[in-house]
Amino acid sequence: MKTIVRAFFRTLRTVLGPFMLLKERLTQPRGVVRDPAAQTTVNLQCQNLALYQFSTCPFCIKVRQEMRRLSLPIEQRDAQHNVANRAELLQGSGATKVPCLKITDAAGQSQWLTDSNAIVAYLRGRFAKV
Repeated sequence: MKTIVRAFFRTLRTVLGPFMLLKERLTQPRGVVRDPAAQTTVNLQCQNLALYQFSTCPFCIKVRQEMRRLSLPIEQRDAQHNVANRAELLQGSGATKVPCLKITDAAGQSQWLTDSNAIVAYLRGRFAKV
C-alpha cells in the first residue's frame, strides 16, 4: 500500500510540477528596492542562510516568493535530487522535510527552521525593515 501511495504522489508531482513552476514564474512579485548600501548589507547577511528545497513543493514556492518579495539572495539547495544536500539536511535538521532554512551565526552554530510559515515570519522580521 505504501508503494502505491508513493507512486501516486510521484505521478501527481510529475504531472502538476511544470504547471506549479509556470505559475510561480508568472506571478513573481516585485522585489523591495533598497538603496545600494542597504542592499549590500542584506546581501552580506544572506550569505549565512541556505534554503533546502524541492523545486515543485508548494511550501518551498511560498518561501521563494517571499525571498523575491524581500529581494533576498539566499542560496537555494536542491534536497530532492542532490544526495549531498539531502544528507546535510537530514543530519542538520533530523528530517528531510522541506522547506528548511539553515541559519548560521557568526560563531558557526546552525539553527534549522523547518516550517514555511516560520521561515516567512523569520525573513520578514529580519529583513522587512532593512
